[in-house]
Amino acid sequence: MRIETLAVHAGHQIDPATGAVASPIYLSTTFEREADGSYPHGYNYTRSDNPNRQALEDCLSALEGGSAAAAFASGSAATMSIFQSLAPGDHVLAPNDAYYGTAHLLKNTFARWGLQITFVDMSDLQAVQQAVQANTKLLWLETPSNPLLKISDIARLAELAHQVGALCACDNTWAPIAQRPFDLGADLIVHSTTKYLGGHSDVLGGVVVTRQDNEFFQRIRQVQQTGGAVPSPFDCWLVLRGVRTLPLRLRAHTENALKLATFLSQHPIVAAVHYPGLQSHPGYEVASQQMSLFGGMLSFQVQGGREPAFAVAARVKLFTRATSLGAVESLLEHRASIEGPTSQTPQNLLRVSVGLEHADDLIEDLAQALAPLVQG
Repeated sequence: MRIETLAVHAGHQIDPATGAVASPIYLSTTFEREADGSYPHGYNYTRSDNPNRQALEDCLSALEGGSAAAAFASGSAATMSIFQSLAPGDHVLAPNDAYYGTAHLLKNTFARWGLQITFVDMSDLQAVQQAVQANTKLLWLETPSNPLLKISDIARLAELAHQVGALCACDNTWAPIAQRPFDLGADLIVHSTTKYLGGHSDVLGGVVVTRQDNEFFQRIRQVQQTGGAVPSPFDCWLVLRGVRTLPLRLRAHTENALKLATFLSQHPIVAAVHYPGLQSHPGYEVASQQMSLFGGMLSFQVQGGREPAFAVAARVKLFTRATSLGAVESLLEHRASIEGPTSQTPQNLLRVSVGLEHADDLIEDLAQALAPLVQG
C-alpha cells in the first residue's frame, strides 16, 4: 500500500464487539485471567501491553517499513531506551548539532554510568570516519539536524556503522514519511510522536521502530515494559488519529516552509536561512536524494545578534512563541535561550515550525516583525 493508504488504515480495525469504525479507548489497567492462569486475549497489565498501544505500534512499524515498534511516553524516553540497551564501555558517535535534550542525556546521564560519547559533525563523513573507535557500537543520526538543519548522508553513515559492527539509529522526527531511513540502511528509527505524528500539540509520546526484531530490540522492549515509561491508552489513540492525516499535512507544511525560506533568503536583514529545500543549502544535493519532501522546519539568523532576534520574536502576531514543532499552528522561538547557558546555537537564530496557515499571511507577519530593523 502507498503511504497515504497506510496512514489511514495501518493499526485500525473495526471493533469486533460493536462494529464501531473509530477504535475504542481501552482504559483498563488490568485484564482477566482464565482459571488455568492463561491470558486468552493476550493482555495482562497495561504497563506490559494494551490494545491501543499495540495498534499504534503496528501502525508506526508499517509506516516506516519496520518489523516491530515500541511506543514510549515521550521522545526522550524512546531515545533513552536505545542508550539503556547498550553496555557500559560502549562508544556512541552522536551529532554535534542535535536536539539539546539528547546531548544532555548523553553528557549528564549516560556518560556517568559508562557510555563513551564522541560528538562530531555528522554531515562530514571524513570526520565521522576519524571518530570511529574499536568499541563503537552506535551511530546516532539526526537529519535534518536541530536547529541548524544540517543534512547527514544516511546511506553512507549506515554503511560505515555496519563496517565496524555498529548499529545506525536515525532520529526521523523532522522528516516522517518524507525520509525512509530503513531503505537507506538504518537499523533503528526514533520519533518524538509529540511532533508531526500527533500533529496537534495535544499529546506527548515517542517510538522506536526496528528494521529487524532482533536481540537488541528485545532489550529495548524490556526497558519499555519493565521501566514503564509507556504512553497512556488515550495518548496512543490520539497519535494514531493524528497519523491518518500526516501525508496531507506534511505536504502542506513543506509547501509553506519553502515559501517562507525563499522570502527570508531575500530579506536584507536576514543573515542566513537554514532550510534543505533551498538550492543554496550545503546539504541540498544529499537531501534531494534521500528526502521526498524537505519538511516544515527552518531556522534563520537575524543580523545584529541576540537583541534584534528577540525583537523580531516579540513582534510576531500569527506565530506563537513556544517550544515544539510539527503541529498545525506556526511556532517561533529563540532557540539558544531555550537551551540555556551551555547552548552552542547562534544567539541570533530563530527556529520556526511552519504550520498550515496561508503562507502569505505568515510571510506578512514575518515581514512586519522584521521591518523595524530595516528602517532602523
